[in-house]
Amino acid sequence: MTMVQGTFDDLGTPLSSVTFVVVDLETTGGSPVECGITEIGAVKVRGGEVVGEFQTLVNPGGPIPAFISVLTGITDAMVAGAPRIEAALPAFLEFATGSVLVAHNAGFDISFLKAAARRTEHEWPGLPVLDTVHLARQLVHRDEVPNHRLASLARLFRATTTPDHRALHDARATVDVLHGLLERVGSIGVHSLEELLDYTARVSPARRRKRHLADDLPDAPGVYLFKDGHGRVLYIGTSVSIRTRVRSYFTASEHRRRMGEMVRIAESVSPIVCATTLEAEVRELRLIAEHKPHYNRRSRHPERALWVKLTVEPFPRLSIVRTVVDDGARYAGPFGSRSAAEAAVAAVHEVLPLRQCLERLSPSRPRSACVLAEMGRCGAPCTGAQSVAEYAVVADRAVELLAGETRELLAALRRRMTDLASGQRFEDAQVVRERFVALVRGTSRSQRLDPLSRIGELVAARRSVVGGWEVVCVRHGRLAGTTSSPRGADPMPYIAALRASAEVVARPVAPSTAATTEESEKILRWLESPGVRIVDVDGAWTCPVGGAAPVRAELEPLETARREVSGFAAVH
Repeated sequence: MTMVQGTFDDLGTPLSSVTFVVVDLETTGGSPVECGITEIGAVKVRGGEVVGEFQTLVNPGGPIPAFISVLTGITDAMVAGAPRIEAALPAFLEFATGSVLVAHNAGFDISFLKAAARRTEHEWPGLPVLDTVHLARQLVHRDEVPNHRLASLARLFRATTTPDHRALHDARATVDVLHGLLERVGSIGVHSLEELLDYTARVSPARRRKRHLADDLPDAPGVYLFKDGHGRVLYIGTSVSIRTRVRSYFTASEHRRRMGEMVRIAESVSPIVCATTLEAEVRELRLIAEHKPHYNRRSRHPERALWVKLTVEPFPRLSIVRTVVDDGARYAGPFGSRSAAEAAVAAVHEVLPLRQCLERLSPSRPRSACVLAEMGRCGAPCTGAQSVAEYAVVADRAVELLAGETRELLAALRRRMTDLASGQRFEDAQVVRERFVALVRGTSRSQRLDPLSRIGELVAARRSVVGGWEVVCVRHGRLAGTTSSPRGADPMPYIAALRASAEVVARPVAPSTAATTEESEKILRWLESPGVRIVDVDGAWTCPVGGAAPVRAELEPLETARREVSGFAAVH
């Protein structure tokens, strides 16, 4: 028998013969369901050579937000005469036929293309997809680049086109990044398409060997703690099935780089089974705050929360403080960072002439004695031209704003933002918008937390997915206890036992609660979820009719879209 040496062709499709279509999109936001495509740019390459390009603006069927126009340079006027996605998508799909789709942060671009295909009733061709972000994270080390954004990788691989948030330019830059990455992956023996796709989805043997850490974990809701060989907590998470979730960390479905690092260090996993999903979420928060695990990014420092306080003095001003005290002052917040608190203060100063100097003033002190006022840095006359009574009107409006009557003042902020945008001052309008959002978040948070902090005990229940009832006991905004009753059993004895054994909680100074803000907000979301029934409440659970919550509900989807697009732009 004659033995024939195999070739690379025997291993699959050689990369030199694969047609790649590198695509980039510009959109009106971050949600493929709610936002539209404004531009498609694509470059077709084979064997290292460009064989075609595709570019079109797309009319998204609605206005482009100002901050998107600032980012991309694409305006409503530019897309007014452009084809709608119903015409643009079939042209792109024809261009991409028979190729491997490539994108930088491919999940974003492909999700928009698939959503457009569903809306226009076009069949998605199911082409293979290669993500250059994911490939770069495996091949490019942090000592070479500060991050894996498109701009950073384009500089590393000396791309001939500088990415600038226009679709075709970014696609051209991604082509050069792709070729640089293919050179690197080729040096480690990856020469076919099949090998390349397997390489991007591979799980290291060392990581796979650690699957035994999940073997004895319970298939129940709760919290899990990854620990190193010294028992130090590395990461804390929660799931409806601890075993299933922990197993996923040892598969290709877990692609976060920091989680890969964490799994390499981990030597054990400790489970904490919880009676209800709310208890698991709350325990997770408390444990993260206690242990501050290196690989958890959120909830590690709840003690850093800040409040905005309207001081109690003849000429009140806004001050940023760390604690709420029983001094008769009005508070808003808390805010997660000093920058957010400062943005909220600046938003109030946009519409109310509150004084801004830090000196304590008295009605008898002459205006000339205030150095900051002479320098023009005071938001309002301190004395003289404005009496205590006149200034009290301004202070009362500030109290109303922080207490919940926000509609008039928030409308003034909207007008200010609209005027700036109309004058093409988009960056200034964005600054006002960020201040606006920070103020709305802080005031709505304190307005929602204040009633909960005053309630000595609130007992609520909802149907469990496995039958019976989930019951929670909340005291001054803190989860004091939780239990569940079996299917078919009378829940009242379980409720009585819960109330008798629940944690004793001291009353805090409103609007702060007896728990962290994140815990109290999780409790509020649970209480407001469908199917929850209030069993008993000690006090009144209310929210201001004219409060900031409705405005926040309107703004949050827009702000989420802006952050997603900004994050997408940062990666690109």
